[in-house]
Amino acid sequence: MRDVARLAGVSITTVSHVVNSTRSVAPETKAKVLGAIEHTGYTGDAIARSLVTGGTRSLGVAISLGANPYSAELLRAIEHETTRAGYALVLADTHDEPDAEQSAVRTLRSRRVDGLVLTPSPRVSGTVLPRLRDLGIPIVLLDRLTTSQDIDQVGPENVYATSGLVRHLADLGHRRIGMISGAPGLATTSERVLGYRLGLGRSRLTWDESLVVSGEGALRGLLAVESPPTAVIAGDNTVLTGVLHECRRRGLRVGTDLAVVGYDEVEWADLLDPPVTTVAQPVAEMGRTAVRMLLDRIADPARPPVTKRLPTTFIHRGSCGCPPAGHPGVGAAGEAS
Repeated sequence: MRDVARLAGVSITTVSHVVNSTRSVAPETKAKVLGAIEHTGYTGDAIARSLVTGGTRSLGVAISLGANPYSAELLRAIEHETTRAGYALVLADTHDEPDAEQSAVRTLRSRRVDGLVLTPSPRVSGTVLPRLRDLGIPIVLLDRLTTSQDIDQVGPENVYATSGLVRHLADLGHRRIGMISGAPGLATTSERVLGYRLGLGRSRLTWDESLVVSGEGALRGLLAVESPPTAVIAGDNTVLTGVLHECRRRGLRVGTDLAVVGYDEVEWADLLDPPVTTVAQPVAEMGRTAVRMLLDRIADPARPPVTKRLPTTFIHRGSCGCPPAGHPGVGAAGEAS
């Protein structure tokens, strides 16, 4: 700071005001200071500055980078919205493991982030969220939500979207519809299975627990039951990949021998033959909304917590066994229209 002040011909106090935006500085003086900063490569000490200003102008994101193929899109949206608001982004990978999640949160806290966006891991120990609340750290849950109403959270609509997939298959004449869910312990998994049950009820189909399995390779067991399904819903993109691999291994024609639909859009869905019918999450909008909610919480810590469910989009292709054009579709939230 002394070097910058000497080069710009101003006081250290003036440099501080320019760097921290704590007082208006004449444009020509500010230009001199910024030029000196550029020349010297001065970056300042955000942690030390936070002790004075009460904030680092940074937001933390704790998420599993390898859990979903849409993680890159999600992070791009978060980073863009964070930068647009004048904040820096600090990222920590939870690896979808409770211990790694706690370590990631500790790392972000040590960086004195002003707030935190968290995608909870499966089988979370239950200590992370209460601890963050006790510390008064602003937090927004993203994607995997809780039933609690005392925390800000944003995610996709899961129940009615999955219900809509069931109804779509039932409208095509399927009476044995299987559900292969995602990883146990995830809120998204539970909600999509609930949507599956809701869809069965609304289609006047009987619940059969033998038709509900979980895991990437679960289709093999599902097709081995006494009365196997004629249609399958894949609960996430990883499951969908496993279903398609098993169909190829068995020589099953997707859309003819077995109708397949999936929750989660993937970039290769329309490259297959037939293209895959999916429900797409509003990934980028979830990221942007999470940042906005977090900034609102930082600005007003006392405001009531908010839960936002964003609508999904049904993408009708051929893997469900009908032409994508000219057939009754499914609305934005996944319900049959």
